[in-house]
Formats: sequence, structure tokens, C-alpha cells
Amino acid sequence: MHRAGSSPDRGRTTPLLGWLLPTAVMTAAAAVAGVVVDAGARAEVVGCGATGTVLVAVVAAESARRGRALTALREQSTRQVDDLKRQLAGQEREIERMASTGLDILVAGARYGSSMDVLLKPFEQTDTAASPKFRKNLRTVARGIAIAVDDEVSRRDSAERAFVNIARRVQAIIHRQAKDLREMEDRHGNDPAVFDDLLRLDHGNALTGRLADSIAVLSGARPGRQWTRPIALYSVLRGGMSRILEYQRVDLHPVPQLSVTGPAVEPLIHAVAEILDNATRYSPPQTHVHLSASEVQSGIAIEIEDGGLGLSDEARTRAERAIRDGMVSKDFDDLTESPRLGFAILGRLCQAYGFQLSLRRSAYGGVRAVLIVPQDMFTTAPPTGRAHGIGAVSGPRPLPPEPPRTAGPAPAWGARTASAGVGPSYGSTSPWGGPGGGGDDEVIVTERTPNGLPQRRRHAPAPRGFAAPPRGTAQPPGPAAGPTAGPAAGAAAPAPRPQKEPGLWLEAFMDGYKGTGPSAGSSGRTGFQTSEETAGKGEQ
Repeated sequence: MHRAGSSPDRGRTTPLLGWLLPTAVMTAAAAVAGVVVDAGARAEVVGCGATGTVLVAVVAAESARRGRALTALREQSTRQVDDLKRQLAGQEREIERMASTGLDILVAGARYGSSMDVLLKPFEQTDTAASPKFRKNLRTVARGIAIAVDDEVSRRDSAERAFVNIARRVQAIIHRQAKDLREMEDRHGNDPAVFDDLLRLDHGNALTGRLADSIAVLSGARPGRQWTRPIALYSVLRGGMSRILEYQRVDLHPVPQLSVTGPAVEPLIHAVAEILDNATRYSPPQTHVHLSASEVQSGIAIEIEDGGLGLSDEARTRAERAIRDGMVSKDFDDLTESPRLGFAILGRLCQAYGFQLSLRRSAYGGVRAVLIVPQDMFTTAPPTGRAHGIGAVSGPRPLPPEPPRTAGPAPAWGARTASAGVGPSYGSTSPWGGPGGGGDDEVIVTERTPNGLPQRRRHAPAPRGFAAPPRGTAQPPGPAAGPTAGPAAGAAAPAPRPQKEPGLWLEAFMDGYKGTGPSAGSSGRTGFQTSEETAGKGEQ
């Protein structure tokens, strides 16, 4: 290597001068000495001078050779240092690229099941400044990382499939228990003590089913059963109420006359249940939770407002972050040691079905949650059935008119009179425009059990041409419970009502679900009941 501004001729001339100059000086010195000394000593002086000149020439030549060798070594060393610096810079660039984007792309691709060739393709296009050995080792490291991530993903998928399998088995047991409980309720509906216990078991069964559905959602599966027919929005919201513990605190307001498409029924029920559960848990027990729905530009807005302490800005930010994390999370590893599973479940449901959830301060001092459901999940087609917690079809099969009642003993309990004052908890008007209790085969709440659960009694349909008596008027008394009941004032005691065949309401539900029963349009109304009893019943 030559310095800037130097020519190759000058570089070659410098060693030559270094060799010739000492030799010439020594030769001149020997010649001068031979001239100056006497003739007798001239020969010895000239010989010594010649010998010295030769030695100087040899030393100068060797010095010049070594100088040239040293210069070559210096140039080679400089080139090697430059090459090493260039390779080191290239390796640093490759490591930086791998740390910044390469690993993320590699891990993401391995999680989504990309092939090994696709995963390693970015590492084939490495910096040419890096050494071949480094590039080979880098690909080896990338392959090892991809294999490790793929193994981890396989184990995670196996664990999720195991959780889904467990959840499905629990759901199957819940379905069986719900069916058995409905049959027991139908057989023992006239015994208030037994019916009270059955209602509590049915409600607890629904809560257990929601937990199994939550495990399935966190595992990436559907929350529960697949509905094939549209279900009324009112029925879907009631189904969500039936899956929480304190359903009696929820006030359901009138909702639009729309139906939810079959595939969206179960996810929407589960999302509403999770929000209602959070609202009832974190608000005082004496307050009410308001549930309503309204049409907006992008779909249907379901609003849940509670009267709790509300959320601070920091708490609301954490909650919204937890929901966003649930939307992007794919496994259980992202859940903390004390996870808020409700937020994670809502995030999964929002990501899978396009829901939008926002949290704001409520006018009641608590939290106002707004769930936006996309428009394509609704239809104006008449509903063909009811969702969980309703327990009957949209168009119930009418029962034959009962024969006129004769005198008999007055009932000891359950007599429905104008002074009883027991009515539905959600108003007397159905959200579909008709009176809340005027439908055929309506389930009437005549009284409550000691534990606060409603006692179900059926109200026979009026014969054609006669209007059903309005709510608040005196009704014929029910069957007598024992000989201690006194006679009714001003009227002869009616004879006991004929025993209805058990299973009529369950048969109507199954007929409507299978499509063999009468349609909703044939009955003239949907017949949604407004009693509180059905909110506590969950069909899993």
C-alpha cells in the first residue's frame, strides 16, 4: 500500500538509493585513502577499503530487502485489518437486523405454521460483507429457533385442544343435566319446595355451563352450542341474564324488534353475560343494572350501566388494555397470575366476531359498557325460537281450553287475586308491542318461594272470541293445597283444576327448535314472557 500522493516509481527508487549510497560512499572513501597514504601502505588500505565497501554493499542490500519485506507485511496487515473491520461491520448489521425484525418474523411465522424453507428464506439474503462461516452459523441458529418455537406451538395447540375437549365434555354433561332438570321441573312443578330446589339447581347448572364456555373461548373455540335459526334479540339478552348469579338486579328495557342470526347467538349471549356479571359483581347489591339495546349506524349498541364506584382513568386504561391484549393473544401464556378472565374472554369474542366494546362513566355513577354488534349479525326475519333462560318457543302450541270450574275449596297458596300485587319485574308491556302477559300458554308468576325464586304457574288460553282478563284483575283461584283453605268470598269454591299432562312446555320447546311446531306468525305474537322466573333458568 502506498501513501496518497506517492508514485510507484518513487517507492521502488527509495530502497535502491538506500543500497547504492552507502556503497558509493565507502568506495569513495577507500579511493581517497589510497591516494593519501604512502605507496607502501596503499595496497593494504585499498584492500581494506574494498573489503569494507563489499560489506557495506551487502549490508545495504540486506537492509533494503528487509525493508521491502517489512513494507509488504505492513501492507498485508493493513489489508487484513480492513477486511476484518468490514466483516465485523457486516456481522453487526446482521445481528442487529435479526434482533430487530428477524426474530419476530421467525417466531410469528413458526407460530402460524409456516414451512421451514419460508422461515429461513430471509436469512439466505444476508449481508455479503459477513463471512460465509458467519452466515452459515446464523442460518443454523435461525433453524434451531424455528424448531424450538414450532415445538412450543405444537405443545400449546395440544394443550388448547385438551382444554377444548374438557370444556366440551363438561358442556355435554351440563346439557344432559339441564334436560333432566327441565323434566323434573315439569313433573314436580306443583310442589313449591321441590320446584324451588330444582330452580336453584337449574340456575347453578347454567353458571357452570358459562364457566365451561369461557374455557372454550380462551382456548380459541366457540363458546357453546351452534344455533341454526334466528333468535329474537330480546330472547338473547334474557339468555345472557340467565347466566349470572344476581340476575334479579338486572332491569331489561325495551329493545328493537330484530333477530340475531344463528351463528352469532351463543357468542352474543356469552359476551352479554360476562359484562352483566362484571356489572353486578362490582356494584352495591341494592343497586340495579340497566340493560338496553338500540340501533346505531354500524349495527346494534347494547348498553349495560351499573351504579358502582366507577372506574378511574388509570383503571379504565388497564381494562381497555386487557381487552386489547385478549384480542391479540393466542394462548394462556399471556394471562397473568391473577387474570381478569372476563376482559380476556371479551377480547377473544371481540376479535373473533367483530364486536366493539367501550367503557365510559355511567350517569348512575358506575360504569357504562357499550357493546357494538355488527349489522350483518341481525335479520328482520321472524324468530323461530328462544335462547337460554326462556324455556319456550316463539309461537307456543296452544293448550285446549279448560272446562268451566265448579265450586270447591279456596287455595291455601298461589291464589291469584287483585290484592296479591305480584307481577312481572320488567314492566307490563312486551317489547314486541303487545301486553307482557297476554300471550297463549303464558307463564305467570303467581308467588315466590321463600328463597326469592319465582313459582311457575301456567295460564290457560282464553277461548276464541274472548279476551284474556287484564293484569291486576281478579283471577280464578288455583288448585287447593289442603283442607285448611277457607272458601272464597262471594263465590262458590271451584272444583280442582284437571291435572295437565307434564312435559307440555318442554314438548313445545323441542317442536319449535326442530321446526315441527307452529310458527311465530301463526300465533299473532311472539309470546315473550316478562316474568322474572325465566331469567334464572339457563339452557346449556
